[in-house]
Amino acid sequence: MTHLSSGPGLSVRKLRHIEACLLPESQYQGVTTGLETVPWPYRALPELNLADVDLGVTFLGHHLQAPLLIGAMTGGAERAGQINRNLAIAAQRLGIGLMLGSQRVMLERPEVAPTFQVRDVAPDVLLVGNLGGAQFLLGYGAEQAQQAVAQVGADALAIHINPLQEALQVGGDTRWAGLGAQLADLVPSLPFPVILKEVGHGLDARTVQAAAGMGFGALDVAGAGGTSWARVEELVYHGVVRRPDLCEIGVPTAQALRDARQQAPAVPLIASGGIRTGLDAARALLLGAQVVAVARPLLEPAMDSAEAVEAWLTGFLQELRVLLFVGGFADVSSLWASSS
Repeated sequence: MTHLSSGPGLSVRKLRHIEACLLPESQYQGVTTGLETVPWPYRALPELNLADVDLGVTFLGHHLQAPLLIGAMTGGAERAGQINRNLAIAAQRLGIGLMLGSQRVMLERPEVAPTFQVRDVAPDVLLVGNLGGAQFLLGYGAEQAQQAVAQVGADALAIHINPLQEALQVGGDTRWAGLGAQLADLVPSLPFPVILKEVGHGLDARTVQAAAGMGFGALDVAGAGGTSWARVEELVYHGVVRRPDLCEIGVPTAQALRDARQQAPAVPLIASGGIRTGLDAARALLLGAQVVAVARPLLEPAMDSAEAVEAWLTGFLQELRVLLFVGGFADVSSLWASSS
């Protein structure tokens, strides 16, 4: 049986999540992202220079040096705080965005706020705060949303929805009736962009259709095929995955992207969920994502140093650059134009 840290409270649960995510058992075992089935165009005479390929994009009003966000991971404990700072330093150096882990623990325990505060080392990055959707049926409102953003100096807020994870979490939030109506009232009232995101089981077509008119600045499809947070909860509380079939439920990333693009053609998309290589990223962009988000591959480097994170991301971005080069795409906009 896998041994994980024990103890009460949200902060300890955050540490146990980190430990569980590092285990191979936390990953989908039978479901893939579906991105491997997306053919990549190859051009033997690309008529451009590799060094001239421009990965820059504009997302949520911010220029990024590449169509990449560091995905939401953690916060709320000293170890988590160092992870966030290493991620933020790397994001600043590379000119990409950073999504923070759930800030609920910060709002309930103000003393852990410093574990989320990274503006001193990443003054220029697109920084995205994070709160759980279920909390907005348990008393949260515009005040808490604005507090989460203001206390970390974020530019936007992600509201994550994770019913399968919550259903398998001991004491999880399982009363979700009415959340759509509440978000439809909340999102337009906030003075910053709001992202609706899953956590790794995928945004389905019906949810995207319902969310399309709510005013979200972007949708993070967070598809199945990477980390299964249902598996993570099983590992955290039981040491083993007791219900593997249930933990494989979800919408694969490629399918989620196709469905989201069809149901909400005007809403920018973030592709996450099992993005492990530059080829995964390129294929996701080809399916209509504006940016991709990577989390799990960066967790172990972030426990080491900012330099380790930067090195991993540099290799990832170089692979993406090579793919655009051999596809004959001078920039990301050309890639999007080819797939429209």
